[in-house]
Amino acid sequence: MKLYVIGIGLIGGSMAMELKKCDAAIEVIGVDTNEAHLDEALALGIIDKKGNIADINQADRVILSIPVKESLAMLPHLLDQLKEEALLWDVGSTKATLCKAVEEHSKRDQYLAAHPIAGTEFSGPQAAHLGLFDGKPQILCEAKKTRDDLLSWAKTSFRQMGMYLRFMEADEHDKHMAYVSHLSHISSFMLGKTVLEQEEDEQNIFDLAGSGFESTVRLAKSSPNMWAPIFEQNKDNVLNILSSYIENLENFKRKLENDDIEDLHQQMKHTNQLTTILNGIKHNN
Repeated sequence: MKLYVIGIGLIGGSMAMELKKCDAAIEVIGVDTNEAHLDEALALGIIDKKGNIADINQADRVILSIPVKESLAMLPHLLDQLKEEALLWDVGSTKATLCKAVEEHSKRDQYLAAHPIAGTEFSGPQAAHLGLFDGKPQILCEAKKTRDDLLSWAKTSFRQMGMYLRFMEADEHDKHMAYVSHLSHISSFMLGKTVLEQEEDEQNIFDLAGSGFESTVRLAKSSPNMWAPIFEQNKDNVLNILSSYIENLENFKRKLENDDIEDLHQQMKHTNQLTTILNGIKHNN
């Protein structure tokens, strides 16, 4: 089986490693506009050789792991080239625009809209590793539109990687991702920006910032090349949740200005229930 990975980074690279672990006969061909990434992926053994888009018609399986805006432009043309038994899936953080772009494509049933919830703030081939997907959800959108035999292979393979499956419509996926992922990244980026603007002495940031600050701005180390297109593609959902978030910040500010500390205490106590919710989800899955 020939597996083409378009975009050799954390997700695409890790997924290639997992599939190779499951089936040593798989040949992994890397495609990337960054030649250094391809060289590094070869040296690390993530891919077996370099390839190019023109050869996608030779692929049995294709992982599309590039920024969502680029995926949107490329996906229909990739489907045009797929041979009959091939399957292509993407791993992007937004799904509605991609699914809409190929809904009438003659090879729509050879595409699977997938999103592994398994990212980190690191990128590039050196970030890829086995075990990234252990116990993590794999979101599959509009899965019924993927051909049964190809979907069955994908479900089995994702489970072999250690993932459990969740099924959603594309619009539903994008809405929930704005709540629990995209807003988190915006918050992290803007917290980091605010501190950099207000704290002129970098040594103070290094010396005085505790683990709370470090963990909160961890996502601010994420690639802007990846995240700016995500915010653009999911603009409406992001703007809606941002309005609610800003309203809560303004409310917090007013309470503090008015010395209403008891109400702030109750709000924070109520928010503590997230600990129980998240622990419960981890325990049940």
